[in-house]
Amino acid sequence: MTTPSSSNQDEYKIKETKPHLGEQWPHGGVRGGGWITNEKLSSTYDLVEQTYYLYVRVVKAQNLPPNPVTGNCDPYVEVKLGNYKGKTQHFEKKSNPEWLQVFAFAKEKIQSSILEVFVRDREMVSRDEYLGKVVFDMKEVHTRVPPDSPLAPQWYRLEARGPGGEQKVRGEVMVAVWMGTQADEAFPEAWHSDASSVVGEGVYNVRSKVYVSPKLWYVRVNVIEAQDVESEDKSRPPQVLVKAQVGSQILKTKLCPTCTSNPSWNEDLVFVVAEPFEEKLVLIVESKAKVSKDEAVGRISIPFTAFERRLDRRPVHSQWFNLEKFGFGALEGDKGKVHKFSTRVHLRLCLEGGYHVLDEPTLYISDQRPTSRELWKQPIGILEVGILSAQGLVQMKTRHGKPSTDSYCVAKYGQKWVRTRTIVESMSPKWNEQYIWEVYDPCTVITLSVFDNCHLGGDEKPIYSTSPRKDSRIGKVRIRLSTLETDKIYTNSYPLLVLQSSGLKKMGDLQLAFRFSCLSLAHMMYLYTRPLLPKMHYIHTFTVSQLDSLRYQAMNIVASRLGRAEPPLRKEVVEYMLDVDSHMWSMRRSKANFFRIFTLFSGLITITKWLAQVSKWENPITTILVHILLCILITYPELILPTTFLYMSIIGIWNFKCRSRHPPHMDTKLSWAEAAHPDELDEEFDTFPTTKRNDVVRMRYDRLRSVAGRIQTVVGDIATQCERIQGVLSWRDPRATSVFLVFCLCVAVALYVTPFKIVILLAGLFGLRHPRFRSKMPSPPTNFFRRLPTRADCML
Repeated sequence: MTTPSSSNQDEYKIKETKPHLGEQWPHGGVRGGGWITNEKLSSTYDLVEQTYYLYVRVVKAQNLPPNPVTGNCDPYVEVKLGNYKGKTQHFEKKSNPEWLQVFAFAKEKIQSSILEVFVRDREMVSRDEYLGKVVFDMKEVHTRVPPDSPLAPQWYRLEARGPGGEQKVRGEVMVAVWMGTQADEAFPEAWHSDASSVVGEGVYNVRSKVYVSPKLWYVRVNVIEAQDVESEDKSRPPQVLVKAQVGSQILKTKLCPTCTSNPSWNEDLVFVVAEPFEEKLVLIVESKAKVSKDEAVGRISIPFTAFERRLDRRPVHSQWFNLEKFGFGALEGDKGKVHKFSTRVHLRLCLEGGYHVLDEPTLYISDQRPTSRELWKQPIGILEVGILSAQGLVQMKTRHGKPSTDSYCVAKYGQKWVRTRTIVESMSPKWNEQYIWEVYDPCTVITLSVFDNCHLGGDEKPIYSTSPRKDSRIGKVRIRLSTLETDKIYTNSYPLLVLQSSGLKKMGDLQLAFRFSCLSLAHMMYLYTRPLLPKMHYIHTFTVSQLDSLRYQAMNIVASRLGRAEPPLRKEVVEYMLDVDSHMWSMRRSKANFFRIFTLFSGLITITKWLAQVSKWENPITTILVHILLCILITYPELILPTTFLYMSIIGIWNFKCRSRHPPHMDTKLSWAEAAHPDELDEEFDTFPTTKRNDVVRMRYDRLRSVAGRIQTVVGDIATQCERIQGVLSWRDPRATSVFLVFCLCVAVALYVTPFKIVILLAGLFGLRHPRFRSKMPSPPTNFFRRLPTRADCML
C-alpha cells in the first residue's frame, strides 16, 4: 500500500487547455484569413483545430495499353507525395478499370512541391510495368471551402517516354485533386498518409465510423396455462413446467405444484430482442419424468412479428397455441417424430414499447427514451464534442521489436456511437474530429474511451493485455451534462487512468472540447420534476435480479450487432464502454462506498460534536447564545421553518464562489484506487469463475468471511436495538412494560396541563445544563432501554 504524493494528485486532475479552435482559411477571403469562433451558423467544425489535407480522388482509367507479352492489363494506381505512397487495388485483365478511391495527405507533413499519380501494370514475375503518370504542382491545387459541392474529376493523359525519348500517350486517368479539411465528406473513407504502414484488411480497421445501437425491445411472455398435457408415463398425471428460449436466453416457469394434465402458472418471462428480429420464441413444455431428467412434451416456435406491441399497461389479448407433440426419443435425435396437436398452451405475448431497455448502468445512463419512437419527446438541447488529441500515451505493444501505440477514441451517448480513425505509431495522436448528439435529458452521461488497435496486422505483442487479438484499454472519461453550463465551450485535458492488477496507472491525457447548447430552458427545467425512466418502469416494475439479467443480455446483443459492422466495434470495446463488470465483487469498491457513506454523515457528526461542546459549556459565550436562540425560537415558533430555509439559501449562495470550474472526473482518492492492496486488485481483476490456485482462493474466502462477519455483527446490533423499541410494549418483560406504562400515563397527564412551549424550553435547558450538574454514569432512560429484552436469545 502506497501513499499518494501531491505530484501524482496533480497529474490526476483535469487541466484547462487553450487550443486554436475554429476554422482558419488560407489566402484571406471572405471566410477569412483568420479564425471563426463562437459563430454557430458560420461553422460546424468550431470545436476542433482545423487540419488541412490534400485529397486525391482516383476515379477510373480508360484505353490503357495491354502488356505486349500477355496481351492483358492488370492496372493499379500509385499516388506519390514525397515519401508517402498510396496504392489502389489492382484489377485483372481490365483496360478500363474503375477504382473510386480517395487518398488524404496531411498538409503539415507534406515535404514535396509536386504530386505524382502513376498508373502501373502489375506483373507476377518481373517488376510492375510503368504505363504513365500525371504530375500536379502543389501551388496550383484548388482549395475547397465548405459548403462548396465536391470538386468534379477530370481526364488527364498518361504520358511516358518511348525508347527514342519521344512522348507517348498511354491512356487516360480521371482524377480530382483539392485541398480540404476534416470537414470534407471524403475524409472518413479516405486512405490516410498517417496510416500508410497499414496494409491488407487492417486498412478497414483504421477508418472513423459512426454506429447506431440496435433497437432493443423487452419481450413479455405471460404463460397462463396448458391443456391436455400427456406424459410418457400414463399411470400418473404429469408435473409440468414451460421452458422458453430466445437465442441464448433461456427462462423457465416454476414447476406446477400439482400433478395434472391441465397445469396453470400465470408467470411472466421477460427477454431482450433487437430489430431486425433474427430469432424466434421457442416454447417447450416439459414433464418431470425423473429427478434429473425432464421429458419434452411439446414445442412451438413463434416469430416476433406475430407479437402484439403495446406502449402502456393496457391488457394484452391472450391466445391458444397448439404444440407439436413429439414421441419418445425426440430429444435424442428426433427419433420417432410424430406430429400431433392435442396439447396446447395459453399465452399472452407482447413487445413492450413503453420501457427503456437498459444496456448500461443507471448511474451512467446516456439515454432514457422508451423503445417506441411514438413516445419520444422533442430534444431539449445539442451536445457537440470535439475529440482533439491525446498526449503522452504509454507504449501499448511492440511491433517488429519496436514500441508502438495505435490509438483511437470511442464516444457513446444515447444510441449513437462514434469511433475516430486510428493514428498509427504515435504517442501523441491528433484526431481533430467533431461529432454532435441530440440531448433529450440533461441528467445523462457521455462516455469516451481510448483504445489501442490490435487488428492492423503484423507481428504485434501487447504489453497490458493477455490476448493479442483484443484492443487494449487506455482510459475512460465520463462527462455528466447536468454539470455543464449551457452554451459554454469547455477545453480540458483529462487524465486517462486505468486500474490494473499491479495498481493505478496513468496512460496519458485526452484533450477534448465540448459544448452543451440548450434549445428550451423551460423544457429542461421541467424535466427535473419528471421521473428518470419512462413511466412503465414504475407502473409495472422489474425485480433487481431481472434488471441485472436483462441488462447483461442487452449488452451482449449490442456487442454482437456492433461487432458485425465494418469495421467492427469489438466486444471488448462495447463491454468496457457499458461497464459490464460494474456489479462484480470488489474489496476496493466496497471500501470506497463505505467511506462515501461515512462522508455523507460527516456533517451530521460535526453538528453532533458541536452540540456536545455547547452542552458541556466548553465555550460559555457560544452556549449562552444558543440559550438565547432557543428561547427566541420557542417564543416565536413560526420562525423555525423560514429561518431554516433562509439558512440553506445562504449556504448555497456562499458555496457558489467555491464551485468547481471543471466538470468532475475520476477521483482516485474517492475510488480508493491508490490505497488498495495489490492482492485486492488481483482479486478484482480475476475471472469469473476464478482461475487462481486453491490456497489463494482459500485465503480470499477467509478474508471475505471476516468482512462479512463484521457486517453481520453490525446488522445484528441494529436488529437488537430495533427489537428493544418494539419489545417495550410487548410484555416480554412484564416489569419493564409495567414501569413504562406508568411512566407514559404520568407524562401524558403532565403534558395535558403544561403548555408545549414550556415543555420544549425545559427540555432544551435540561440538555444544555452545566457539566457540574451532569453525571458521568449513563442516564436512567439509557439504562432502562439497555435492559429491555430482545430476540437475540432465541437465535441458534
